[in-house]
Amino acid sequence: MDTLKETINYLEDEHKEILIFCDKMEEKCLEILKGNVDEEFFKNAIIFIRKYADGRHHKKEEDILFKAMLENLGPVAEKVVRGGMLVEHQMARGYVMELENNLNLFEKSKSELAKLHILTNAMAYVELLRNHATKENNTVYPFADKNLPEDVKKKVSEDMKIKIQEEKNDNIEKINLIKLLGI
Repeated sequence: MDTLKETINYLEDEHKEILIFCDKMEEKCLEILKGNVDEEFFKNAIIFIRKYADGRHHKKEEDILFKAMLENLGPVAEKVVRGGMLVEHQMARGYVMELENNLNLFEKSKSELAKLHILTNAMAYVELLRNHATKENNTVYPFADKNLPEDVKKKVSEDMKIKIQEEKNDNIEKINLIKLLGI
């Protein structure tokens, strides 16, 4: 059955968008090596991450797909989801928090140490998300599709469609932010 096909395709498309953003953030980190910190970009990057990469994408995974996996797929899902994907979501949030703290410090002090921490936390986020998306696309999503009971897949698909429609009704800010980020 292709019950989760649309859901998985949508999540993978969001990964593509997030990975394009990660490429742009990496470019901005290379500029730091040349001495330029694009403070406005990093402020907008934090907004994009919190509202969209985390606030929408990770929230859909956590509240809908991962929840269904944890409720229905036993110890393997516990390890993969709780011990892997959810831990990585929290790690990403930590990198963003430190990115923001050091961006604020840099605005006040222009210190080399703050600049270094902007670079390291931004790149830690980039590398984490690149690897994370690959794991989800190649392992987690196919595992869910193969092993969730059909009725659960239908519920996941229905819940995801509702959430996606809600997001599409409120996309103007996201589109404008993407333009500001240059992606």
